[in-house]
Amino acid sequence: MIFITAKFLIKPEHAEAWAELAGPFTRATRGEAGCLWFDWSRSLDNPHEYVLVEAFRDGDAGAAHVGSAHFKQAQQDLPQYLVATPKIVSQSVDQDDWSELGELAVK
Repeated sequence: MIFITAKFLIKPEHAEAWAELAGPFTRATRGEAGCLWFDWSRSLDNPHEYVLVEAFRDGDAGAAHVGSAHFKQAQQDLPQYLVATPKIVSQSVDQDDWSELGELAVK
């Protein structure tokens, strides 16, 4: 799968509304056949920073995502709410779902 984590620094006046602002993009992406997950979290250290954890079945699914109409729309709509260009880590990993964190196993 393609596993991606991205950090978005939102302008302070838009931070509370980010889930709503990114909502159409989020819903459309989650509806893609190759999307495994697309989940936003808010930083505990910086209330203006959101972290996106996303995964796609494979490179073809990732390419379909980047080529989608909703991705292109997000490229037009979302930057106006950002302080800076998002930071990203994107890797291909040899698995297709989350693994358990054995070191913190619940017994």
